Amino acid sequence: MARSSCLNVRVVEGRALPAKDVSGSSDPYCIVKVDDEVVARTATVWRSLSPFWGEEYTVHLPLDFHHLAFYVLDEDTVGHDDIIGKILLTRGEITADPRGIDSWINLSRVDPDAEVQGEVRLAVQVLEGARGRCLRCHVLQARDLAPRDSSGTSDPFARVFWGSQSLETSTIKKTRFPRWDEVLELREEPGPPAPLRVEVWDWDMVGKNDFLGMVEFPPQLLQQNPPDGWFRLLPFPKAEEDSGGSLGALRLKVRLTEDRVLPSRHYQPLTQLLMESVQQRPAEEDTTSPLALLEELTLGDCRQDLATKLVKLFLGQGLAGPFLDYLTRREVARTTDPNTLFRSNSLASKSVEQFMKLVGMPYLHEVLKPVISRIFEERKYMELDPSKIDLGRTRRISFKGSMSEEHVREASLGLLTGYLGPIVDAIVGSADHCPPAMRLAFQQLRRRVEERFPQAEHQDVKYLAISGFLFLRFFAPAILTPKLFHLREHHADPQTSRSLLLLAKAVQSIGNLGQQLGQGKELWMAPLHPFLLQSISRVRDFLDQLVDVSEAEESGCLARALVPPSVTVREGYLLKRKEEPAGLATRFAFKKRYFWLSGETLSYSKGPECQIRHSLPVAHIRAVERVDEGAFQLPHVMQVVTRAGAGGALHTTYLQCKNVNELNHWLSALRKASAPNPDKLAACHPGAFRARWTCCLHPERSAPGCSRTHSAVTLGDWSDPLDPDAEVQTVYRQLLLGRDQIRMKFLEDLSPDAAQEADPGGDSGTPEGASPTASSGQREAAARLLEVLEALDRAHEEFQQQEEGEEAPGPLRP
Repeated sequence: MARSSCLNVRVVEGRALPAKDVSGSSDPYCIVKVDDEVVARTATVWRSLSPFWGEEYTVHLPLDFHHLAFYVLDEDTVGHDDIIGKILLTRGEITADPRGIDSWINLSRVDPDAEVQGEVRLAVQVLEGARGRCLRCHVLQARDLAPRDSSGTSDPFARVFWGSQSLETSTIKKTRFPRWDEVLELREEPGPPAPLRVEVWDWDMVGKNDFLGMVEFPPQLLQQNPPDGWFRLLPFPKAEEDSGGSLGALRLKVRLTEDRVLPSRHYQPLTQLLMESVQQRPAEEDTTSPLALLEELTLGDCRQDLATKLVKLFLGQGLAGPFLDYLTRREVARTTDPNTLFRSNSLASKSVEQFMKLVGMPYLHEVLKPVISRIFEERKYMELDPSKIDLGRTRRISFKGSMSEEHVREASLGLLTGYLGPIVDAIVGSADHCPPAMRLAFQQLRRRVEERFPQAEHQDVKYLAISGFLFLRFFAPAILTPKLFHLREHHADPQTSRSLLLLAKAVQSIGNLGQQLGQGKELWMAPLHPFLLQSISRVRDFLDQLVDVSEAEESGCLARALVPPSVTVREGYLLKRKEEPAGLATRFAFKKRYFWLSGETLSYSKGPECQIRHSLPVAHIRAVERVDEGAFQLPHVMQVVTRAGAGGALHTTYLQCKNVNELNHWLSALRKASAPNPDKLAACHPGAFRARWTCCLHPERSAPGCSRTHSAVTLGDWSDPLDPDAEVQTVYRQLLLGRDQIRMKFLEDLSPDAAQEADPGGDSGTPEGASPTASSGQREAAARLLEVLEALDRAHEEFQQQEEGEEAPGPLRP
């Protein structure tokens, strides 16, 4: 059994941000932190006070996280980036509404005294003696303190308060992981019992000391259960300063999902019911299977998440094709107007959309990345809308002076067709590169549409059904926002973004087979119409070729894991530290190497074409962690700690990434690849060893780690391995929402005698309160489903009681 915690975060947009640049604008980006650990950084939106990011992250977390923070900064090419403001959400605020948070939230000012982090380890005793009561506070150590000095470290000391008395530990220089191991004794004074407060400070030779955090224990706790262990440092309690909107606001969507995943055997009955839904029942007539009920019960944002879980579940069972066929048959059967087919965000539409992302992202990158990269690099000015043409811009980019509006439109038309041509060529020539699973799904979809709309006037519907997914929900969104599909590391600047919008509109028109050309308000797109019309026949031929695939290929295309162990899941250049730099300056000790990560090895060589590779077995990885900037005076460094065999020595490989996003993605990929490994390290050193550890200053290389490891913190990605137990658990939780509805519709007031007398055909014997149209088969299916849900209820209750019994003797924590 495992406990899971998953945080879905979407940084949508900002508004009314203050100007930080002399131009009267800002270049904002957002950093997302979980308990002071950076988990994501949005791209920078240049020259905007109302930026749109639209970036979404799924973060898998340990269950004991405390808060989520969003920092908005203005990027500067020279000097440090300016902090605009922050939003802090506690775990309680996120879980207050089961639907999560979806709103605009004002930014607040960043108070240095509130930017505390880390933990302190204490052992407290209250002793009775002849001279009265004595409190003995053993201040052992602290970890992960906030860096307050320019070196990226601090000079921490601790101060203990009990009543009016206070004592201090010694100061330990240049570390965020101090080890004091000092015992401070304070005598009780007359008067009411006093709390114990321990503060941690950074000592400064000039100016005032910097606050690093505090922890406080009430008198009752000191008497009944004296503190002994690690305690999280907190800021001084004070009211949050409201900026009144003067710093702007962010629109955020945050939802936390915490659940208990049971052993696999408990999910087998529900998994079997889900599989039977697509294998045994006519989809059009099904009303009681779990899938039919999920389709009725799931609304809003939950639909996309559920669709992803269902697609992964059926992929793992080798039944993704029948699953999508089941949903699309239901959707097609309900559709009377072919013009509205798959235009809504139904479970069928969302499932096909998520299926394309799960199995088709490498295909998407192969088709679009070359042209998208060219557009970003060339940054050509293109505009067809007369109301948006900037003649001043054309004067700056033309040696012949200002161009007329007509000349701008002609030049833009040539540039747009120059980019659209390669895009269309790449798409229509890609049928053989499309994953067989996608081709089979589209083949089934086309067959169902032809059966439902066989009339001659609807001959284009079979094409539109496929192109509506492939062009309108896959290619066009990726062209519009390449960052969200991992085609680029950064969002486009305003000029390139406008070019991408025009190209995405053109691709949408091609996907609609030109049916809406010349309609609506965008008549200024008319110069592109001849090119678009010429492309439509090529698109039809491409779609015919796409679905021309043998079903015999199905067995080989729907594997039980999205990414087989031997397939490369991440690759690219990193800087690797030499094994023994032998006195070289830090930056010369790191050499550029090309890395490949699969489920089996982390290998590298001098370049992507080099035949000589060195490898680290993934099975040997014991920890993958960040490294403090101060260790090598370099940012974005991570360490891969390996051990060959149970008794082998630990070996650390240091790698530098070019930015924090690349660092997060490599950390996540390596942690997921090594997740099954035994004997993971619970702690490691975030510094480097040079005569002593730069983090905790310990002189022994073999000293135990001073910082906790973060193997549970990973980012969700299309290449994630399948987890059928977690996926069925999500389905079970969703079905619980409709349990009463099932009972009322099919089984209300159904006694055993009434069930025996019920007519097998369902025409008589319907019990009072149940649906008059419910057949005995429907009632039997509903009863079976409810029985499975009740069995899962009992299993969850048993494990909850077991957990509570194990946790009961534990010490209290403030």
